[in-house]
Amino acid sequence: MSPSRTATHSPAYSRQVDSLSAATTRTVRRCCSAETVSPYTGQDLATPQTVTQPDYERSAEPPEEAPFSWRAVLEIVQALALAVVISVVLNLFVVQVTEVRQRSMETTLLQNDRVIVSKIDYRLGPPMRGDIIVFNPPIDSSIPYVKRVIATAGQTIDLRDGRVYVDGQLVEIPQAHGLTQPQAPRIAYPFRVPAGEIFVLGDNRQASSDSRTFGSVPIQNIIGKVVLRFWPADRLTFFEW
Repeated sequence: MSPSRTATHSPAYSRQVDSLSAATTRTVRRCCSAETVSPYTGQDLATPQTVTQPDYERSAEPPEEAPFSWRAVLEIVQALALAVVISVVLNLFVVQVTEVRQRSMETTLLQNDRVIVSKIDYRLGPPMRGDIIVFNPPIDSSIPYVKRVIATAGQTIDLRDGRVYVDGQLVEIPQAHGLTQPQAPRIAYPFRVPAGEIFVLGDNRQASSDSRTFGSVPIQNIIGKVVLRFWPADRLTFFEW
């Protein structure tokens, strides 16, 4: 038999094979253990990501209801009570709103005009000629009257030829119109206004029930002085104090 032949390799060849085998092993290990990374975000694609919904797509959560508060109710009741008290005090002692019911003050004041009446003016001083006043007439009437003061206590008024004279002097009111004729036979002219009273006339002299009819008016019957017409709004007027 021929002797068996054993393959032999040179040392250089063996080193090349070992080097190649080791490089292959390292490459496989790196591929198996490497993390997969997104080329766009740099994040690990193997790791689960949390997606956050944009704010504008989130449903609005219903607001929490405020708990019932008796204190809030009490504060509202107190505010309403204070408003009522202030309104009553103002109406009794300071000002009040009055609706003109008659036509006797046309064209200065028209029927259904709303006016503000000052109640403090005549606490500070007596009525003066030319003042427009609201008063309770000295006759049976449930409606206050609105007239103009023409003469005061101690003055003498006379009506002659449709004109008005006070203490012998002609009195002309620019807003007045129509002849001023006597209306009640019981009132004789010249007429002297008693103490504590006033003589009043309407500006619409031929359509007015005034002191020519029921006589002079006691000062205690005066409700107040008209200082402002506020309605209708397009005829807002401040009257002289």
